[in-house]
Order: sequence, then C-alpha cells, then structure tokens
Amino acid sequence: MAFLREVLGSTSWVERTRELGLALRATRSPGGLLVVGTPAEEPWHLAAHLGDEARLSGLPQLAPTLVRWAPAADAPAHLRVGLERIERAQRGETLFVVAEERAPETLLERVSDARRTGATILALDGGDPELEDLAHDALAVPARAPLSFDGAQHLVSMAAGEPSRRPGLRDRLARLLERLSGPRLPD
Repeated sequence: MAFLREVLGSTSWVERTRELGLALRATRSPGGLLVVGTPAEEPWHLAAHLGDEARLSGLPQLAPTLVRWAPAADAPAHLRVGLERIERAQRGETLFVVAEERAPETLLERVSDARRTGATILALDGGDPELEDLAHDALAVPARAPLSFDGAQHLVSMAAGEPSRRPGLRDRLARLLERLSGPRLPD
C-alpha cells in the first residue's frame, strides 16, 4: 500500500482517502462504526482491515460492526448483525456505506433514517449520486479512476489508523518561509 500511495502521491487520491479515513475516527465508541455494503457485496475485507487498524493504532472506535443483509442465525455473534442495527444508529455513531454499485432503495431509506437520528453518514462508492447526497462525506471511485475500488478501501482503512498529527510551530514556520522565499533551486 505504501507503493500505491507513492504512485498516487501527485494526485488528490491520497489526500481524499486520508480525509475519509480521518472522518471514520470521529466515531465515539467501539462498535459505533457500522460498515454496510450491498446485498451482492458485503465489505468483509474492509471491516477486517479496520479491525486490524483499531487494534494496532489503539483506536477502539475504529473496531467496526459489519452490518449484513442476511446473516445466518447460527453465525458467530459478530457476523449476525443485520440491517435492523442501522435502525438503532444514533448520534456519535458512524454509518459507513461501501458500495461500488448503486445502493438499493432499501439501503438508501435506512441511511436517510440514520442520518435523521444524528448518525454520521460516510460513503465510499462508485459514483452513486443518491448515496452521496445523503452522506456527510463521500468518496466516489469511478471506473476510470487510477486506482481500483479495492485499492481505495485499503487506502481509507490505512489512513483511519494513522496517527493524527497537527503541524507544529516549526512545520507552519517552514511552510510560511517557503511561500515567502519561493522554492529552493539546486545550484
């Protein structure tokens, strides 16, 4: 993934995935990050990466709850969370919709209800205007993007676990000096 970041470094993709990753961190409590996909594509892989990032970065609020369309009754508890969980979403929780294809109307209705109850709505999608209208923040990955939808998921999960670093006084002064004096040219 570091290589992908390096390749995309001159584009806005790294910064946009970082912004979405940081938005995921605003979830207030463990289990409050609800990750849902479509009936055809549940974001298992992304949920697993977010779980790893939660553990490795010491950010328990990143530990996701995978919301499934048709969980098996005999599945382990963490894999039995159905769409009714979205109906209980509340302020301080985040509903992260991951849908490369258009989100079905059933999901859009639930997302709208969750937004009305105060949940933060984030989306990683393939260019779904209805979903993006409901989201507080969304990142569309069109088919012609320089990275795959799967690659974008990896970058977002990686960014979510990165240590947040506000620029210190030294960094701000260095940027100001560079702006005032112009870039340094080699001799």
